[in-house]
Amino acid sequence: MTKVEKITIALTPEMAGFVRSAVDAGEYASTSEAIRDAVREWKERRDLLGYTVEDLRALVQEGIDSGPSSRSTMAEVKAAARHRFEPSRRES
Repeated sequence: MTKVEKITIALTPEMAGFVRSAVDAGEYASTSEAIRDAVREWKERRDLLGYTVEDLRALVQEGIDSGPSSRSTMAEVKAAARHRFEPSRRES
């Protein structure tokens, strides 16, 4: 059996209820199994995105340094995005 380390966590009543409901529904054999699955998914998502906190801070700073947008409304932002991606839709 894989070596495990026992830790204690605190969950909100809503989160604890969600975990218990998943176990009661037979999705998991135990609350520990449900939490392990959640941590695995969390790790996979972090690994997939591949951003460190430092990377994210640098990206935020890049956005700040780029200055205000030339577009003043969300409709303008959406129109620009549609225009930018329109040619790629035709190529597929």
